[in-house]
Amino acid sequence: MRVLLARQDNLGDVLLAGPAVRAVAARADEVVLLCGPRGRAAADLLPGVDEVIEWRAPWIDPEPDPVDRADIEAAVAKLAGFDRALILTSFHQSPLPLALLLRLVGTPWIGGISEDYPGSLLDLRHRPEGDVPEPLRMLALAEDAGFPAPADTRLRVREPLPDTDHLTGGAGYVVVHPGTSVPARAWPPERCAEAVRLLRAAGHRVVVTGHGEEKELTALVAGEDGLDLGGRTALPELASVLHGARAVVAGNTGPAHLAAAVGTPVVSLFAPTVPAARWAPFGVPMALLGDQGAPCKDSRARVCPVEGHPCLASVGADEVAAAVEVVAADPRGAPPEEAPAR
Repeated sequence: MRVLLARQDNLGDVLLAGPAVRAVAARADEVVLLCGPRGRAAADLLPGVDEVIEWRAPWIDPEPDPVDRADIEAAVAKLAGFDRALILTSFHQSPLPLALLLRLVGTPWIGGISEDYPGSLLDLRHRPEGDVPEPLRMLALAEDAGFPAPADTRLRVREPLPDTDHLTGGAGYVVVHPGTSVPARAWPPERCAEAVRLLRAAGHRVVVTGHGEEKELTALVAGEDGLDLGGRTALPELASVLHGARAVVAGNTGPAHLAAAVGTPVVSLFAPTVPAARWAPFGVPMALLGDQGAPCKDSRARVCPVEGHPCLASVGADEVAAAVEVVAADPRGAPPEEAPAR
């Protein structure tokens, strides 16, 4: 049985699909993951994926190109030949445009989560209730389609990870990741820098991470007290750096989910623009910081709509440093040489 799974948005969203992917992989002969360019690096890290198809869906990508017939036809040509398809989406996304394309190439069975009437586009219309954590929401669709949940439903990445001791100086540090995919989810940089100083004063080695376009930010945050790795890690190396940490400080962004996927505790600076019940780091010790009742709640804003960004600006660096001590003291958050195998 050849199965297509689709998760077409961001890095963190693709990582959260991991338990559903492993459920399908346990019973399928081949699993192909359809993703967008923003999630491709994460797709390559997921256990159970045999092949990746990358395509920017104009109804999913936050900055889509105009709809182009030739692009659609080229994508459709890659979607033929599957026995089943499961379309994994967020609560605000529809599986129906992709289901229509899959029907055009003759896919005999398609499942998805849809509040809208699907007509003949879906064979399985799964309808979850409540604020289910996103990994379990997708896993429930797979289960409804006949793919039992794996015994371990936590997030995972492919192993072995690359050795990054030459970058970090060895395991046992704290990671601060100041960047986010959208400004509304970011803790103010000066607070990040203050947290680095407090953590260093408390005796922690501190590593600051970020992608190539965040080098100015990571240099500011690291200052003289942190090790600046901004722009020095591709996603597999970042996963390894996060794995070697005692705790990770991050906003609601892909690396927070990557930390969870390698089993590292997270201090989550979570803006309530989306529900934390659905999107907080899953399956690891976690401290949730930020005003979850702020006026921006459930707005899905990309830029903070409230002057002063109070939901996160209200969080002090001392609170973050204290939360690091709590999550790092959890038995699952011990240094890797002392922790059970992940």
